[in-house]
Amino acid sequence: MSHLLHLDASARPGLAGQDLHGSHSRNLSQRFVSQWLARRAQDNVTYRDIGQNPPSFIDHDWIAAAFTPEPQREQWMRDTLAESDLLVDELLAADVLVIGTPLYNFGMPAALKAWVDQIVRAGRTVDIDTSNPLDPYVAKLADRPRHLVILSARGGIGFGPGGEMAHMNHLEPNLITALDFIGITRVHQIAIEGQEFGGELLAASVEQALHKVDALVVELQQALQTERTPEPA
Repeated sequence: MSHLLHLDASARPGLAGQDLHGSHSRNLSQRFVSQWLARRAQDNVTYRDIGQNPPSFIDHDWIAAAFTPEPQREQWMRDTLAESDLLVDELLAADVLVIGTPLYNFGMPAALKAWVDQIVRAGRTVDIDTSNPLDPYVAKLADRPRHLVILSARGGIGFGPGGEMAHMNHLEPNLITALDFIGITRVHQIAIEGQEFGGELLAASVEQALHKVDALVVELQQALQTERTPEPA
């Protein structure tokens, strides 16, 4: 049985095509999860709407608590890290992390950045080996295969790899760097483009993305099955 962690980061609460000013990234992520469960109803999904309920920004108290060794933490430090601990626990339990997010001003929404800052934690998701200054970081989520699925929506066009605007896209590259750092290295990306143009251009992009989502669900379910099937002795 697989476990999915599904995050939506859009500030728009509704779904594109159903609600006024609905979210295209939410439409993609809901499609992914619904298709997944249609094929594997026994799997578990944890859902967190960080677009509507953003995680806390880290502050002085968070930093002081996170970098104090656990046995030495005072109660206020444990209380400060309680939200982060919950978010990290959700991530640790997941085989597939599904993130639905728009591209805002060439990067990720602030709510998604707040989530990243809460889950990149020394001692929880990454260890620091001070005896090896040239390569001190040890990714703790590399203990087993985990997949990252980024389902994004962009107002313009050409922001994908090789596109004319790719150098201005700091959404997927930022997410991939941060999550690779803690050990999530199997990455899959699907995007909708052209929201600012609308019409046939947007409609074609949406249709293509939905087909890719359906195909990716099949691909990942097969991959997880293969990864869990022990090789003959």
